[in-house]
Amino acid sequence: MTLIPVILSGGAGTRLWPVSREGHPKPFMRLPDGQTLLSKTYARAAALIPQGGVILTVTNREHYFASKDEFQEAKLPQHRAHFLLEPEGRNTAPAIALAASVIAKEYGEDALMVVMAADHLIQDAVGFEQATAHALELAAQGHLVTYGVCPTAPETGFGYIEVGNPLDDKGGAEVLRFVEKPDLQTAEQYLQSGRFLWNSGMFCFSAGSVLRELEEHAPDISGLAEECLRKTCTEESAGIVLRELQASSFKQLPDISIDYAVMERSRKVAVIPATFDWSDIGSWNALSQLVAADPQQNRVQGEAVLVDTRNTFVLGESRLIATVGVDDLIVVDTADAVLVARADRAQEVRQVAKQLKLRNHDAYRLHRTVSRPWGTYTVLEEGPRFKIKRIVVRPGGSLSLQMHHHRSEHWIVVSGMARVVNGEGEMLINTNESTFIPAGHRHRLENPGVIDLVMIEVQSGEYLGEDDIVRFEDHYGRVR
Repeated sequence: MTLIPVILSGGAGTRLWPVSREGHPKPFMRLPDGQTLLSKTYARAAALIPQGGVILTVTNREHYFASKDEFQEAKLPQHRAHFLLEPEGRNTAPAIALAASVIAKEYGEDALMVVMAADHLIQDAVGFEQATAHALELAAQGHLVTYGVCPTAPETGFGYIEVGNPLDDKGGAEVLRFVEKPDLQTAEQYLQSGRFLWNSGMFCFSAGSVLRELEEHAPDISGLAEECLRKTCTEESAGIVLRELQASSFKQLPDISIDYAVMERSRKVAVIPATFDWSDIGSWNALSQLVAADPQQNRVQGEAVLVDTRNTFVLGESRLIATVGVDDLIVVDTADAVLVARADRAQEVRQVAKQLKLRNHDAYRLHRTVSRPWGTYTVLEEGPRFKIKRIVVRPGGSLSLQMHHHRSEHWIVVSGMARVVNGEGEMLINTNESTFIPAGHRHRLENPGVIDLVMIEVQSGEYLGEDDIVRFEDHYGRVR
C-alpha cells in the first residue's frame, strides 16, 4: 500500500494578525517552543510513511522557498519532497483534485492519501497515528474518510459533523450531514446530544475514490484540474520535485472547499472519532493556551512587567511590555504594529487585517523583516526619499541580476564578503567597505563566503517600492 501525505499550506491567518500576515502566514509562525506549525506538520506526516517516502505540499508560489526551508530544517530521514505551487489561492477542492491527479498518475488510483492542514497543532503524535491507521482501513474500502474531533465545549468557531450508522467496532461511522458553524445555543445542543463531532478539515481516501467522486459531483473541477496538469511542467532539483501550476488554466478552477464540492454530496463519506488533542490555532486565545499561566492567569511570551493584571495574554517580539490595572486583554507587539484587544473579541482581529487590506497597507502583507530565497532583509527606517535596510545573504546566496528605475543604493558591508556586479564591472567588497549603485544600473549581490553576509543598504530616490525591480536573471526561478 502506497501512502502519500498531502499538506495543504495556504491562507493568511488573519485572526492572528499582526504576527500572521499574507506574506508570512500562520504555518510559518514560531510557537512558544520555537517550532513552526508547518515544521510540526512535516514531522507528523513523516511518521506515517517509511524512509524514502514522498510528502506532497500544495502551497502558494510565493511561499515555496520558505516551505522548502521548513522541510529541510525538519531533518526528515530520507523523505522526499514534492511541491504543487499555486499562482493564487483556490480553496481546498482544487488543491485536493490536483494532488489526487498527480498521485493517481504516479502511484496508481489505489494509492492512499492523508490530507493535512499545515496550520493545525496536534501534540499527541501516537494518537494521531492510531487514528490514521483506522482511517486508512476505511479508505482502502472506498470510503472518503474525515477526521471528527470529539468536542470538549460548545464551540461556535468550528463546523460540525453529525454521526450516522456505525461502520465498524472502532467508532467509524457514516456521516449524516455536515453543519456550518452554529450559534451558541445550537452548539450546546450538539454537545449534549453526543452525536456531533468537530469538523477538523483532515481527510483520508484513495486517489481514485476522490477523483471519481469529484467527477460525479463536481465535474468542472475534475476536468479543469486535468487540463491544468497537462499544461504544467515537472522539474526536479536537488531531490525536490516541483510542479508550478500553469497560471491561466489554474485560474479557471472554482474557488470552493472540498466539503461543499464533494463531502456534503457524496454517499461514501465516513467519519472516525479523533480522540487526540487538536487545535486549529484559530485565535490568540487558542495560541495563548500554549503558554504557562501565572497565579493571576496571565500568560506571557517575551519580556513583560504586569501590575495588577489578570487573565491577560502578552506577546512581545523585542521590546519590554508593561501593563497596569487591566483584565482580560490580548496584547501583541511586533516591530511595526501593536494589537490590543479584549480577549472575548479575539475572533474579530480579522477585521483589522481586512481594513488594512482595503487600504493597501503594507502591514497586511509583510513584516519589517521579510524572508527571501537568498536570506532576509529588515527595514530599519524609512522616510521621504530614503529607506535603510539590513540585508543578510546566506552562504552561496545570490540576489537576482536586476535594475531599479527610480532609486539608487549605497551598500556597506558589516560582516562577511560580497561579490557585486555593478554595470559592466564585478568586484569583491570586504567588511567595512562600500559601493554605490546608480539608478538604471544592472547589479547583483552574491555571498561567495561560508558565513552570512550582513550589509546595510541605503536607498535614495523618488519611489522606493519593492515593485521597482526589473529582473534579468535569477537562480530561484523568479524570471519568467
